[in-house]
Amino acid sequence: MTLTNDSAKSSRSSFAAAGGLDSIHGEAGEIVANGVHAWFGKRLVLENVNLVMEHQKVTALIGPSGCGKSTFLRIMNRMHETIPGAQLAGEVRLNGINIYDPSERAASARRHIGMVFQRPNPFPAMSIQENVLAGLRFNKIKTSKTSDIVEESLTKAGLWNEVKNRLSEPGGGLSGGQQQRLCIARGLAVKPSVLLMDEPCSALDPTSTRRIEQTIKEISHEVTVVIVTHNMQQAIRVSDYCAFFLAAENEPGRIVEAGSTTQIFEAPVDPRTDDYVNGRFG
Repeated sequence: MTLTNDSAKSSRSSFAAAGGLDSIHGEAGEIVANGVHAWFGKRLVLENVNLVMEHQKVTALIGPSGCGKSTFLRIMNRMHETIPGAQLAGEVRLNGINIYDPSERAASARRHIGMVFQRPNPFPAMSIQENVLAGLRFNKIKTSKTSDIVEESLTKAGLWNEVKNRLSEPGGGLSGGQQQRLCIARGLAVKPSVLLMDEPCSALDPTSTRRIEQTIKEISHEVTVVIVTHNMQQAIRVSDYCAFFLAAENEPGRIVEAGSTTQIFEAPVDPRTDDYVNGRFG
């Protein structure tokens, strides 16, 4: 993990693939942001974000509301460009491949860099099984092993034992925590390299939150996870690395400090980081 342009450009990744995003086949990826700036209309909301999110690790994005964490997450999923008037500068590379290269389709980027949102969003008219397989059908991924994929994905999401006897029931009929795990299973079914999570536990009870956190730790050996969280204890529990975002009044969001979770919480370099992680503001 780094804040420097030069280090980001010379990423340590040995996973760069020739042939574009479609040549990536299910391995955990390293995602690198280099010089990322973002605007909504004329308003600059993120400035010069440089960050390496290492493969098979969990990176937590922390900081007060309004400092650009979720915007940065959407940039990595190519959702920022869908907002009218939004603009972007800089690079985002997955395994060395620029996901914003004109030759790369947004759909390919989103297949390899999945997203789990703040509130569970299963397709209510679809069954549990259909929800898991929705990503494969959207991406036109053909397979004869749908039953195996459903079981494997739900098992990884920690949901299989709870729903294996009612796969034909509507996904919208599950509890909030189960719905969020169903959305994780849906994301995992297409075998992404990176899974982005935007405050995935903020609407859940403590028991469901604990299960989601267990799922994050269990899947991180095969998919890189980047999570936005306002819960400092959650960041400590689930992440290997942290990046602290901050925006001053009338100024864009920036990364103040990034490093291992232990360093950020126990020996931060910047006093603003120390104040934030110890609850003095935010």
